[in-house]
Amino acid sequence: MTKEFIKIGLVSISDRACRGEYEDLGLPSLKNWLESALITPTQFEARLIADEQLTIEATLIELVDEVGCHLILTTGGTGPALRDVTPEATQAVADKEMPGFGEQMRQISLHFVPTAILSRQTAVIRKQCLIINLPGQPKAIAETLAGLKDATGQQKVHGIFSAVPYCLDLIGGPYIETHDAIIKSFRPKSAIKATT
Repeated sequence: MTKEFIKIGLVSISDRACRGEYEDLGLPSLKNWLESALITPTQFEARLIADEQLTIEATLIELVDEVGCHLILTTGGTGPALRDVTPEATQAVADKEMPGFGEQMRQISLHFVPTAILSRQTAVIRKQCLIINLPGQPKAIAETLAGLKDATGQQKVHGIFSAVPYCLDLIGGPYIETHDAIIKSFRPKSAIKATT
């Protein structure tokens, strides 16, 4: 039996990083967090692109339709600034919207900054791929993915990645597992598979 693996697209959206004005930190932050969180073998497809709606749309379509990604995480371009068009591009390629992801990301970020309400992060499904728009800062990326724990290590606010494995199950993606110490996946008991 072939062991399942997941193909994940990582897309950092930044005009200045594209022009080489500063080092992109979004892609390494995403990759490092996922490598620490996932038990399932993972193949990454990384892209660094400018804040251009048609470029973002074309990149997402390529990663789903041609590369065959099961999950795409974007970082950057989700604020109210004129150049921030990641949510529009994401919605333009969507078959279904998944607004709960954006709601939870803002809820987590509000524990740290009141400007979290300015974020327009969202998530959608295209074919059998879940696409999630994450914040642009590495610290905020980790917080929204993993959630918040109290001083004793107990989960205080659930991170969005807790729901990702079951969402992938529901849309026909691979069965993925996570390290509980980093992020505990939630599935109904009937959806949990015995793994070796």
